[in-house]
Amino acid sequence: MKFGPVPLAEADGAILAHSLALPGGRLRKGRVLAADDLARLAEAGIETVIVARPSPGDVAEDAAAARLARALVPDPERAGLRLGRAATGRVNLHAGRIGVVEVLADRIDALNALHPMITVATVPRWQRIGTGGMVATVKIISYAVPEAALEAACLAGQAALRVRGVVCRSARLIQTVTDGGAVPEKGHAVTSGRMARLGVDLAPPHVVMHQVAPLAEAIAAAEEDAVLILTGSATSDLHDVAPEALRAAGGTVTHYGMPVDPGNLLFFGRHRDRPVIGLPGCARAPALNGADWVLERLLCGVAVSPRDIAAMGVGGLLKEIPQRGRLREG
Repeated sequence: MKFGPVPLAEADGAILAHSLALPGGRLRKGRVLAADDLARLAEAGIETVIVARPSPGDVAEDAAAARLARALVPDPERAGLRLGRAATGRVNLHAGRIGVVEVLADRIDALNALHPMITVATVPRWQRIGTGGMVATVKIISYAVPEAALEAACLAGQAALRVRGVVCRSARLIQTVTDGGAVPEKGHAVTSGRMARLGVDLAPPHVVMHQVAPLAEAIAAAEEDAVLILTGSATSDLHDVAPEALRAAGGTVTHYGMPVDPGNLLFFGRHRDRPVIGLPGCARAPALNGADWVLERLLCGVAVSPRDIAAMGVGGLLKEIPQRGRLREG
């Protein structure tokens, strides 16, 4: 693409690079200049204009943005995404369902490294998204880009985005109490709010003593798609009451602990092929904590491995939750 100032006599059919205010109204940037436009410019005393003129083989910005968006999401319905209309070299991608955003980051990185005028920006990997939320934006910065670069970008970014929808439609929160302890009502209310954001129904409150046998019985008896556990006494070890109760119920513990604060004392596993998440005490507050990152993925059917948990440390220092009992700096 050629870009720069040209005399009016050479501007016919070129793209106006910058908006110009004229006595009879404004000429907007991106306008393909015609004879009438050039006459108005001449009447205003303008002798040269800055224009862009595509080279042979270039693809115009809107056509390029639309093509790249279709490459990123070849099947929008299956991917849970909606592609917007191309305008000024941009196409916005919005979620068509509630879920978490799966981004194949290596493909997006490769795409963005090919040509500085071809760009894609996305939300962070695995971010929770509501229906209609913006997931990504494709932006062609210049008025046109080379066909070869666009084709390479389309190949690099093939099928790099989708929204993983919620697969667990119901959940049960089991809370434990120690001898003489009271059940904080806030735990169930806050968890209900978390579930509502994902469109998950939370069963009525269920409280048992903080002992392996009654907790194991409650886990085994639950019929919901997911089981959440919030203990009256913090889970301090892989073999503490709650993880042991999951094993006693016939389930397995996948991982305990995470390098995210607040949220260190989380554990999770499976029972009858459904996720079981032991929530840390900070989950009684609505503020973001490490458990949210695990909970949201598991409820959307995304496998979480110990290696995934280990990778959460960078960026895992979250905002302090004043309500928790032991602050970082008391």
